[in-house]
Amino acid sequence: MQTLHFHHVGIPVQEKIAGMSYNKELKLYATGYFENPYGIEWMYFDRDNPLPDIIKSMPHVAYRVDDLHEAIKGKNIILAPESPEDGVTVAFILDEMNLIELLQFDRPESEIWPHPNKFNI
Repeated sequence: MQTLHFHHVGIPVQEKIAGMSYNKELKLYATGYFENPYGIEWMYFDRDNPLPDIIKSMPHVAYRVDDLHEAIKGKNIILAPESPEDGVTVAFILDEMNLIELLQFDRPESEIWPHPNKFNI
């Protein structure tokens, strides 16, 4: 069993929130989880966003893992591993009623997404 390290909470919303940043490639607006000290991310998805509906409508908790492929073995995979940014791979699983995002970083996260305000556990 792998150790899960809390990373952030993602909460979909139905309207844009002031201060959200837009990611054209991912087709979503978000307040970055690293823009506040508690790892909370608010997300608004474009209508043509290709992610599964459950990701666009249900809050999730994200954890950093050392081996993503091992962590999702035997799990109900909602989104197969993909890389939204060089050096990080993510996947979503559904564990009973819980939507979980798992992230694997291949180099320090601070090099990929600098975030001096993020709460570090």
